[in-house]
Amino acid sequence: MKKIMSIVSTVLPILFFQVCNPWDAAGSGDRSLKVALLPILDSLPFHVAEEKGIFAERSLDVKMVPVASAIERDQLMQSDRIDGMLTELNTTAVFNRDTVRIRIVRFARVAYPDYPLFRVLAAPNSGIRTASDLKGVGIGIAKNTVIEYVTDRLLEARGLKPEEVVKQSVPVIPERFQLLLQGRIKAAVLPDPLAKSAMVAGALEVVADSEHPKYGVSVLAFRAETLKSKGDSVNSFLQAWDDAAAWINAHPEESRAVLLRRIPMPENVRSTYQVPPFPRNGVPNQEQWADVILWMQGRGLLQGTVSYENSVTPEFLKKHVVQTPR
Repeated sequence: MKKIMSIVSTVLPILFFQVCNPWDAAGSGDRSLKVALLPILDSLPFHVAEEKGIFAERSLDVKMVPVASAIERDQLMQSDRIDGMLTELNTTAVFNRDTVRIRIVRFARVAYPDYPLFRVLAAPNSGIRTASDLKGVGIGIAKNTVIEYVTDRLLEARGLKPEEVVKQSVPVIPERFQLLLQGRIKAAVLPDPLAKSAMVAGALEVVADSEHPKYGVSVLAFRAETLKSKGDSVNSFLQAWDDAAAWINAHPEESRAVLLRRIPMPENVRSTYQVPPFPRNGVPNQEQWADVILWMQGRGLLQGTVSYENSVTPEFLKKHVVQTPR
């Protein structure tokens, strides 16, 4: 009897873990992941985790797949050649318009006071100072992207009507930057740190998403199939990402060295740009998702709707961590 009880006491905790573990135990053996990253500030926690050995500490074999554009990134995901990617809400909606292909598992970056993701800028000597000055002025953007979405929402919040906003398609960000500084376009929307570089060179900030942080966010999303087959590895990856974000928030000056080594930075802000805080937790809420869907429907980019519950999952979040900037 004692022997039987001993076996039961040993087996029960194992069974309890397998039943309660939210990730598929059968898929926990494969610790390899391929993640596509653009060379942008939002990817800094990945580089910190790699350089500081945080992935290795969690026995993860993580391969960064560098991509030069969102189109290249999306093609890799479409062909199932990557497990996860740094992306946006509107891209996730496009992937999931017919069937659930990918799911958002956490924020990568969000806007904080003094730390925007996107800024609407006026060209040097353009005479533009306020949002009302932008009525009828061509604004350089990338059409049908998160940049256009943020532009519409920020200018709407400043009182501009849709018919008063004129947009010029300049999809290549460095080209948009140069045209703005040359005065060949009077306004443009740029991401930081390139936007900050333009300001140092004379451009003027008209409005930034730090005033309305619910609009400008980036996220990490993984293939739905990867979440099923490698859920434990994805969980470990996100814990490592979170550890790296915590280190960045506690050591912003030291993390600048990693930033300069791994991510292209404009020369005129390399020594002065302040590394922003990174979110420690959270996923987009239903209101944020619904607003992006509404915007896409209004532009004919999406027919019908896309389920929030199927596209965003909080199951991989660390429940005890509160998302706060430093």
